[in-house]
Amino acid sequence: MQPHQQRVVDEKQELDDKITKLMAFIGGDIFKSLEHRDQELLGQQLGHMRSYSETLSLRIERF
Repeated sequence: MQPHQQRVVDEKQELDDKITKLMAFIGGDIFKSLEHRDQELLGQQLGHMRSYSETLSLRIERF
């Protein structure tokens, strides 16, 4: 694997870890105490992160 390809793999692993942590946060009590708009924005952020992760997966498949 080329160095630039490994960086993509590493980036996806880091992103997936952040997705897991954000999902845990969204399922917790602190999230429920946030204002509705902040909850919406975090949900939107999670959606974008998932889309980005999927794009990285598609790129990795082409290596």
